Amino acid sequence: MIIELVKYPVLTEKSVRLMDRNQYTFDVDLKLTKPQIRTLIEELFEVEVIGVNTHRPPKKKRRMGYTQGNKASYKRVIISVKRGQSIQILPTEK
Repeated sequence: MIIELVKYPVLTEKSVRLMDRNQYTFDVDLKLTKPQIRTLIEELFEVEVIGVNTHRPPKKKRRMGYTQGNKASYKRVIISVKRGQSIQILPTEK
């Protein structure tokens, strides 16, 4: 149930640059608050979270034939982790 709240990690050019500064980006459920996100990430990845920054990107319009609607919205989170700790998102090469 806990893993369902964190939808997926975001791997964009900016988020990969932030990984060098111990900051990781995730898309999470809209209903989560910052304290809930902090405890969730600490329990899930066993790291100490220093800061949590959140924002909700604007909705994107989608059209299917005559019907027009919006893409499902989400909350994007940038997690700052204590120096020396890391979250394994990218697969390691063997």
